[in-house]
Amino acid sequence: MYRLSSDDLIYGYINGIFPMADTDNTLYWYSPDPRAIIPIETYHPAKSLRPVLNKKTFEVRVNADFEQVMRACALPRSEHDGTWISEEIIEAYVDLHQMGMAHSVEAYIENELVGGLYGVALGAVFFGESMFYRVPNASKVAFHYLIEILKKQQFELLDTQFINDNVRRFGAIEIPRTEYMKLLKQGLQKKVHFTEHIMEHSFRNQPD
Repeated sequence: MYRLSSDDLIYGYINGIFPMADTDNTLYWYSPDPRAIIPIETYHPAKSLRPVLNKKTFEVRVNADFEQVMRACALPRSEHDGTWISEEIIEAYVDLHQMGMAHSVEAYIENELVGGLYGVALGAVFFGESMFYRVPNASKVAFHYLIEILKKQQFELLDTQFINDNVRRFGAIEIPRTEYMKLLKQGLQKKVHFTEHIMEHSFRNQPD
């Protein structure tokens, strides 16, 4: 029986497609047109987020508990919602994480995971997948630090797949698929690292 593999994910991403599971766990591949991206260099945190950053409410960690971030993202948002993150998808992305290609940015309060996000890094492209929060602003802080990492490590493209209100608040825009594929090809040719060894542990969020 076919099972999604880390190799499938890599092949998909470099060709501009990504998987999502249906309510019956059937896997489908998508390539939206237009495609949603968040311009990395033009991102600015909302004014309402700055006090949260200054208070240092959250401890931010990178790649400390990737699987639990995925499982938190997989939980339905309400009793009427389903999830596109199946067990098969979790297993494949965890394998990709162990290969050093999938990453999580996590927000903690008193060592409790309260928010975060995960995605895939190939070349100078980061493919954002999903985020969650259990405490207000936790996912926003995680996203802020994702952008800081992408800027520091000289990433060129942040893919967010579909446009929606959640990504629009971070500055997401839509571009034609043809333009996206050009940016993707360009970004994949550049070799950068998502994290340096010192960032693999944790750091307190600091005010800008």
